[in-house]
Formats: sequence, structure tokens, C-alpha cells
Amino acid sequence: MFNTIYKKCLYLAAHKSSKYYLALVSFIESSFFPIPPDVMVIPMVISKKNDFIKIFFIATIFSVLGGILGYFIGAFFFELGAQIMSFYGYENKLSIIKDNLVNSEGFYAWLGILFLAGFTPLPYKVFTIASGLIGFNILIFILISLISRGLRFFIVSYLSYKFGDIFTKFMDNHGSKWFTAIGILIVIFAIIIYLIFKHYV
Repeated sequence: MFNTIYKKCLYLAAHKSSKYYLALVSFIESSFFPIPPDVMVIPMVISKKNDFIKIFFIATIFSVLGGILGYFIGAFFFELGAQIMSFYGYENKLSIIKDNLVNSEGFYAWLGILFLAGFTPLPYKVFTIASGLIGFNILIFILISLISRGLRFFIVSYLSYKFGDIFTKFMDNHGSKWFTAIGILIVIFAIIIYLIFKHYV
């Protein structure tokens, strides 16, 4: 099933209305759809290099809007949100997440997790729904989503624009590992900055 959906997304990337389809895929991927927008972003940028900034913006904005939908699914449609989390194997982790958010360290830990979910191959949709389920601050949620999704899609769009098919092969073979490593390094760097700031303030 996933392979069929993946091929359909590749087909839509070559469609004359590909930007509209990218907006749709970016939106629904953030709340329930299994295929990430990168599948469309890379071939679209390679074939329409002058539009790489526009493609990056479409993927980012609609992904964050879809994340807000995921948040509201979690906040107001508990059973649906729980079913989606169960589909991705995260239903048993919700109580652990909620218990850890009662202190400031848990709050900052969730910030890091939410960033990694938006930036790395982690299922972002699970964490948008979980943020709604646990009542996480929605403005901070939107800000972190904009940063993480924007950074991810900018890197994908820019490197596709710069290196074309070479980057496609790299993403197929090593993309998940590198994005995970970079995301973790960014979070570690942010923690170090926070600790230094906390020490001197």
C-alpha cells in the first residue's frame, strides 16, 4: 500500500498542478498521511529550479497548517487522535509524555522532541496529535513547527536545487541518518546555549 501511495506522489510531482498537490500532501502528512512531502519536493525542485523558494514555502506553510489540524484532532477528537497514534505505534507513550510535562525539564524535553519530529524522519503527525492531546502551548507548538519544518524543507529544496539527481541518490541511501544526526546536533547545541544562559542569568 505504501509503495503505491509513494509512486502516486511521485506522479503528482510531475503534474502540471504539482504545487497544489504538494500543498495538499504537505497538509495531510502532518496529521495522518504516511508519505512525507520530500518525495514531491525533490523532483519538483529538480525539474523547476527557479521555483525552489516557492516550493520550499508551500511545503513549509501547508505542513505547519496540517500540524495545527493534527493538534486540534488531538485536542478535540481524542478517539481519532488515539487511533492515528496507535497506527504508528505510539499509543502507549502518551501517558509517559504527559507525566513528564509537569516540570520545566519535561517542557523543554518536549520542545526538543517536537523539533526532532518536524526535522527528522520521526512521524511528525504523531507529535502534532500528541501536542493537542496533552494540551501543549499552541503558540509555542506553531513556532517550533515553523522552525523545524522550515529548516528541513529549506535544506531539501536548496540541496535539490544545487545538486539535482546526486542529492536524490544521497537521500535515498543516507537521508534519514543524516537528518537525524543533524537534528540531534541542533537540539544538543540548543541545550548547551540554554544551560549557559541559565547559568549567567
